[in-house]
Order: sequence, then structure tokens, then C-alpha cells
Amino acid sequence: MKQNDLYVVIAAYNEEKDIEEVIKKNKKYCNNIIIVDDGSKDRTYDKAAKEGAVVLKHIVNMGKGAAVKTGCDYALSKGAKFILLMDADMQHDPAEIPNFLTAIKDADIVFGYRKLDKNMPFVLRAGNWLISKITKLLYGVNLRDTLCGYRIFTADAYKKIKWKALDYSLESEMIANVGKHHLNYKEIPIKTIYSDKYKGTTVIDGIRIVINLVIWRLGKWF
Repeated sequence: MKQNDLYVVIAAYNEEKDIEEVIKKNKKYCNNIIIVDDGSKDRTYDKAAKEGAVVLKHIVNMGKGAAVKTGCDYALSKGAKFILLMDADMQHDPAEIPNFLTAIKDADIVFGYRKLDKNMPFVLRAGNWLISKITKLLYGVNLRDTLCGYRIFTADAYKKIKWKALDYSLESEMIANVGKHHLNYKEIPIKTIYSDKYKGTTVIDGIRIVINLVIWRLGKWF
């Protein structure tokens, strides 16, 4: 794989605290780093631009799904062959990028998975377990961790898994589309730091994801 074939897409909302370090660490593994500032009210945009990343900006907060889609569409327009997604809050370690690049050689999409242990907040652990079971039942995609945002896919796969969700449901809709199109997928273990147990997917988000999984499946049936 040529280094310029890979684009890293990171959605960011009020991440001025970590965004510089995230970019610096990613530069060791990728030349093309895209930050999508999703209507931040802090200095996320300025700090990301200062570090030399391509920074795209939503004037208002549109949600993670919308931000990630903006970044992926931009990467595709620039000729990306592979797109890697990660969070902006230092919960994903860029040092694991080489593991994703190795795994994607014979797959359409590779998902990172976290250990469902005591280090994962209980609400997230329980919700993740339930959503994983429902995803397998409805779509035949068997994953340990459906909510982890650290993943890589080919440009061709992106055209098939592209989601409509504007919020945190994007990860689950992406998986539903993997099942719909019978794409070849893999999982690799990752380490995750839970710096803020209340940040990210909430109980309300989880309920919304479950409802959407059922609705998407009914849409396929009918």
C-alpha cells in the first residue's frame, strides 16, 4: 500500500484539549489527516489547522454521522484507496494503525474491538453486548464490539456501507450495510482509554440505535 492511499478521518466537536496530540501521533503513520470540526465552540479548528491537517468545518453541530460522512466524501474525492476512522479524544491509539493496514489487505472492512471488561463503563458494556446480539440476529454480522468507532475500509466498501444517520447510529448502520452487501469483514483487538466515561454513546443513543436496527431491517423486508 502506498502511504498516500490512506486517509484518516476524525470527527471533532470541542476537542481543543486533545486534537493537536491526536494529529501529531497520526502523522507518524499517515500523510493525509482530515479533521471535521462539527460546529465546535472552542479552538478545535485553529489548533487542528496549526498542526497541518486538512480541516473541514460544519458551521453548526450536525452530529457524528454527518461529520464522518463529510470527511469520507472528501477523502474519496481526493483519491483515497483506504479510509480509517478514529475518535478525536485520544481513546484510540494511532500506533495501532499498522495492525489495521495489515488486516485490510484481504478484507473490505476491519473493525477494532475493545475488551468488554471492568475497564469499560458498565452502561456501555451492557449496551454494547445487547446491540451486538441484535446486530447478529438481524444482519448476520457477528462482532464483539459494534460501537467502537476505530475501523478501516476500502474506498469501494465505503460506497456500499455509506450511511444516512447523522448521529452515533452511523457505526451500526455501517454494520447493517456490511450484512446487506455481504462484505468481507474482520475484527482486530485494540486498547482503549476511557478518559471520560460519560462521553460518547449514551443510553438514549443506545435505544435509538436499537430502534434504527429494527427499522432498517424492516425496510429490507418490505
